[in-house]
Amino acid sequence: MGQLTLIRHGQARAFEQDSDRLTEIGEQQARALGAYWLRHNVGFDEAYCGTLVRQRRTAEIIGAGFAADGRAWPALQSLPALNEYDASGLWQQFAPALAERDAQFRVLLEAFQQHRHSPERNRYFQKMFEAATTCWLKGEFEAEGVEHWASFRERVRGALKQIMSKEGSGRRIAVFTSGGVIGLAVQTALHAPEAKALEINWRVRNCSLTEFTFSRDRLAFDSFNALPHLDDPALITYR
Repeated sequence: MGQLTLIRHGQARAFEQDSDRLTEIGEQQARALGAYWLRHNVGFDEAYCGTLVRQRRTAEIIGAGFAADGRAWPALQSLPALNEYDASGLWQQFAPALAERDAQFRVLLEAFQQHRHSPERNRYFQKMFEAATTCWLKGEFEAEGVEHWASFRERVRGALKQIMSKEGSGRRIAVFTSGGVIGLAVQTALHAPEAKALEINWRVRNCSLTEFTFSRDRLAFDSFNALPHLDDPALITYR
């Protein structure tokens, strides 16, 4: 059996115009993970990421730490199918369109907009975004240009299958990706209802580790959302 570790990227710059970059905390989280792996002699045979800057940068920081220590680190391979679902499209296009037809959702969206620059913006955003993504997953409403849930599901599962089906036994694989991908991977491994993928997504912490064992046709869930490398509570973040 091989070992598959999914790593959520470090903290990114949520709510900023260029949100696809790590914050200083995000970079610290990545350095801490690399240092932890070095201390515990953890290595990988293959490393993958999506094409998002925050995913690649998390992997690159760790790779640089390994290189500085004289330790081998695999060449990073990019798979666009490991990218997060279209979160910006969901709240910038899907959510306003949904608000036009759903009065209850419109209240949630307006509440977030009113508190967007307040200390409580995360709470209001989460209420609004959970409602929008639940509708998105159920396929009850679509917005032009926003990836469908079914398309996201199939591309992620396809990427995992592509990685798992390569030749070799006992492969140790690191995948740097995002919370939605990790939630879907856990839901898939557990054969849970699809709605659980989003519930799991909300709990995935930045730079956390979720582990599986696998063969060509089997993905078995081992551990979720671990942060053994982050001793400082200030470095533990969700968004």
